[in-house]
Amino acid sequence: MSEGNNPKDTAAGASRVDISLFPTTAAVYGALAMTEGHLKYGGYNFRVADIRASVYLSAFERHFTKWINGEEQDAKTRVPHLGSCLACIALLIDATEAGTLIDDRPPAIKDISELFDWAQGITEHLHEIYPIENSPGRYTEEAKREKKTIGSSDFVYDSSCRRSFIPDSGGG
Repeated sequence: MSEGNNPKDTAAGASRVDISLFPTTAAVYGALAMTEGHLKYGGYNFRVADIRASVYLSAFERHFTKWINGEEQDAKTRVPHLGSCLACIALLIDATEAGTLIDDRPPAIKDISELFDWAQGITEHLHEIYPIENSPGRYTEEAKREKKTIGSSDFVYDSSCRRSFIPDSGGG
């Protein structure tokens, strides 16, 4: 056994992209969606024909909207909607890198970053006049489920949706 460092441990090896950082859980979800596409349309069909950005953007938005509204998976295929979202993004990236993307996105706004910077200034101003600690918080599905489970009006939710008990005032 030789002493010293493995050459792969040097800066040359460490400077390569670390694919192990991408969560396996997400890869599995994406692979399920890609398996659905493979069985419906043929594996790697997107590599032999150009693809339209708008088709995958629209599919992404449908799947993401369903997920936001509490539908975890497609009722027919049982493929998680978040996996389908990943697959849509993966295909857009792959087509971009392969030069097969038909870029039919809407015309770009000159500098969208300026719009986000402007909105950040207003958001900061809103936080100054309405401090988050005084906010009623965000209503969430988790808090809604928890309140249903509790079944009592003696619980409220603070700005972080943590449950707290309101003691009985003794009036009745």
